[in-house]
Amino acid sequence: MGRIAAKKKALALLSHDLEQARSFLLELDFGLAVHILFSGIIRSDRPLRWHAIEVMGEVVARHAEREMEAARVVMRRLLWNLNDESGGIGWGSPETMAEVMARHGALTREYLPIYVSYLSDHKGAYRRQGNSFIEHTGLQQGLLWGIGRLAGPRSKELAATPVCRLLPSYLQSDSHQVRALAARALGLLQVREAAAAVGALVGDDSPVELFEDHRITIAIAGQLAAAALQQLQK
Repeated sequence: MGRIAAKKKALALLSHDLEQARSFLLELDFGLAVHILFSGIIRSDRPLRWHAIEVMGEVVARHAEREMEAARVVMRRLLWNLNDESGGIGWGSPETMAEVMARHGALTREYLPIYVSYLSDHKGAYRRQGNSFIEHTGLQQGLLWGIGRLAGPRSKELAATPVCRLLPSYLQSDSHQVRALAARALGLLQVREAAAAVGALVGDDSPVELFEDHRITIAIAGQLAAAALQQLQK
């Protein structure tokens, strides 16, 4: 099968069948699979986009076991996409980095400090982490989803970063999606000193898109905050 046909088939599968897409892409040459998945993580088709993020995480993590430098090249490209000089916005890059790190410990040790450096006290009103703070609300959502994704498999590594100190200010965001994802991450990371601020969000009835357990769900911001508060009060 040629590259164009493979890309067309993979994108069609990613749009509606995660398992078939995963199987097909894992059988492709690594470079071709990554090329297809990079085109997938920026798509407006939400299932396709999220499935591409998840499969990219597995493809890169698996390949890192055989050829670490090739995996680093992918991670560096994701970082470049988040750089102002890239000329783009970097859609899907924070989520994809987190998905890769959730699956590979060595890549976590190398790239988690850089990932956390993209966070700052909300809107940069407080101390920034160098010049890498990301102000774009859409990318902040991706970063915060990523922190939630990493909270389970990489909680120990996250604890060694300033992330627990940086997250609470995102509860003040103008974006309900950012606030909800920050509350969720704080609950998963057991940042108990944030309990009062998380509790203040319980009445928010705004809808929030969440990708979890291989599928997209629409949650309610206040319900995510309530679940986080319950975790913090245990």
